[in-house]
This record gives sequence, C-alpha cells and structure tokens, in this order.
Amino acid sequence: MSEVTIRSPLLAAGAILFSVALLIMGNGLQVMLLPIRGGIEGFSAFQVGMLGSGYFLGFVLGCAFSPLFIIRAGHIRTFAALVSIASAAALGYPLAVDPLIWVLLRMITGFCLAGLYLVVESWLNDKATNETRGTLISTYVTVNFTVITLGQMMVTLVQPDSFVLFSIASVLVSLAAVPIVMTRSSQPPPITIVRFRPRHMFRLSPTGTVAIFLIGVATGSFWSLGPTYANAASSSVRDAALFMSAAVLGGALLQWPAGKISDHIDRRIVMIGLASISGLFGVVILLLPHVTWLWLALGVVFGAGLLPSYAIAASHVFDFADRSEYVEISAGLLLLNGLGSTVGPLLTSLSIELFGPAGMFITNAVVMLALIGFVAVRLSRREGLPEAEKENFDLGTAGAVSVVGDEEAVQLSDLVVQDPAA
Repeated sequence: MSEVTIRSPLLAAGAILFSVALLIMGNGLQVMLLPIRGGIEGFSAFQVGMLGSGYFLGFVLGCAFSPLFIIRAGHIRTFAALVSIASAAALGYPLAVDPLIWVLLRMITGFCLAGLYLVVESWLNDKATNETRGTLISTYVTVNFTVITLGQMMVTLVQPDSFVLFSIASVLVSLAAVPIVMTRSSQPPPITIVRFRPRHMFRLSPTGTVAIFLIGVATGSFWSLGPTYANAASSSVRDAALFMSAAVLGGALLQWPAGKISDHIDRRIVMIGLASISGLFGVVILLLPHVTWLWLALGVVFGAGLLPSYAIAASHVFDFADRSEYVEISAGLLLLNGLGSTVGPLLTSLSIELFGPAGMFITNAVVMLALIGFVAVRLSRREGLPEAEKENFDLGTAGAVSVVGDEEAVQLSDLVVQDPAA
C-alpha cells in the first residue's frame, strides 16, 4: 500500500478530526472543572458522583435515541443542533449552582456527546477503506487522548470559582461545529440502527462481557471522581490536572503495546495483568508519601493499567464473533460500558463518603479484584483461542468507537435496520 493511499483518508477526515479535537477539549475541561468547582460550592462526594453518573446515563440514552435524530435530520444538522445544546449546557453551571440542576445538565451533555460521537465516527468510518480503517481510527483515538489532556490542563488558566472556564468550555464546544458545517466532504450514508442481543453477547464471551461492564465501573469512577481525589490529595488545581493528565498519558502509552501482546498470549491473562496494575498501584498511591514527581509517576502507571483495558476486553469478544456480528457487538459493548460507568461513580462516591478521598482507589481495587477473580474462573473453564484463530488487535474495531460505517460488516449483519420503526 502506498503512503499516499494511507494519507488520503486522513487528509479527507481532517475537518472531522479538528471538530473532534475542539469538542473533546471542551468536554475534558468540564470533566476536570466540575468536580473541583462542586467541591468549592460545598457539594458532597455523593453529589459529585451523581454528576458523573448523570453524564454516563445521558450518554447511554444518547446511544439509544440519537440515531433517530440523524435519520430524521441528517448528520450535519444533527451535529449542529447537539453542539448548540451542549454549548448552552456548559454555560448553565455557573448560572444555577445547584446539584440537581448540574446533574440534569450533565445528562444533557452526555446525551449530546453520544450523538456527536456517533456522527463523527460514522463519518470517519465512511472515509476509511477496510485497509485504512485501523490507521484512521487509531489516529482518532490518539487525538482523543491528546486533546482531553489539553482540556484538563486548561483548568489551571483561571481560578475555578470564576465564570471564565465555563465560558472557554462553551466556546470550544461551539467552535466544534464550524469544521463540520463548512466541510465540502459528502455526508455518510444513512445511519444504521441495530437490535441488541445481550444474551447472545454473553454466551459468545462471558469474560469479555462482564469485563466490559466492570471496566466501565472503574473508568466511570476515574473520570468522575479522579479530579476530586487529586485536588484533595494535592490541595492544588495544577497538580490535580497534572495527575489526571499523567494517568491519561499512561493509558495512551500502553494502549497499543498491550493490544499487540494480547495477540500472542491469552487476552484474559493480559486483562488480569492490567487489572492487577491498576488495583495495586492505586493502593500504592495511597500508601506512599505525597511527593509530587512520585505521585505523578504512579499516576502514569495507574492509568496504564486502567485505560487500555476496554480495548483488550473488546478484542476478546470480537475473537469469538463473526464479521456479521461486529456492528451489533460494537454497539452493545459501548452500551454495556456506559451502564457500568453510570453505576461506578455512585458506588465510588459512597466509598469516598466512608473513607475520604482514598475511597476512590479502595473501590477501584475491589472492582479490579472482582474482575481478576471472574477472569481467573473463566480461564479454568474455557481454553484460550490459538494465536492463529485470533483477530489481530485493531483499535478500529476494539476501541471505544462505533463501527456503524463498516460497510462490509453492515452488509453482512442481519440485525441492521434502516427503518427505526422496524
């Protein structure tokens, strides 16, 4: 394959990736800002946890209903409408400082982000061929990791008790509409809607299905309450942002190596290894004295254990699936992970109420132990696939993204319907 062939879809998707960068940067700033500002306003740990659960509940609902909007109005109009709503929501927080209102605003934001991601990922898949999809989606995932870190660090620009940071978040989200609305690129074909078969997914891979839910519990807790812990532990907004960014960096660095290792050994063993790293180093963070450079280094290792886990678990499920099932499984795994992410912040916030900020890592350790235990039991009951029978690790399939635009998978699937009433 020539270099030009590989670059072409990247160039064609440039406007889309730029929109994604602005969108996720604005959301990353809110992910960091809201728990810290909530603490300043006197919100309890449970109320801050509800903000995270509200976001992920909205995200799950968005996954279910936003395809209907895309079918009705098209990709560009849906994107513009959802961006406008998400931008307005970002300005609502300082105007109405109330936990219940903030939860509602986070639900609205989650709903909008689910639809926006669906539009973007459909568009990216449409621009890619089967040969270049992996490269394009890997670039998309890399952009995600990079710009969410930039968004988190923006919390250090101004004091978090001011209106300014919310305004910056709103501006970034609003600007995300410009590259999409002004693009000369053709819209993707009509969105596909799939029927979910959760029982079938569990029968296909009990390990991967349960792991995806538990990973959602852990990652949802990290995104929702990590800033609360980091700010309390360091008493510094700057250090809290650095800690969260260090964890994201760790996840980005280990994502691809962990996937490639799992191509050559049982992916379940890799899952156990990652869960062990996440659980163990979370506890180590609590036990060692707070020295900033050491704390950040441990954050890198903690993130390296936690954040790549989704792709490994998803790859394990896809190893047992037919190509015709990829659309259904991709959507089902995202939904299941979102449900776990909805539950996680509530459980972790209760733990924080009991044990203080350390409760975040205590809950994470318990969830990781549950994951390790379940996977170990499954290892004793089912032989791993030989290396030759595995699908090669591919973020284009295993990443937390949709494959609704994968033309071959769509055409093969008997679960895809174009008519929402079907």
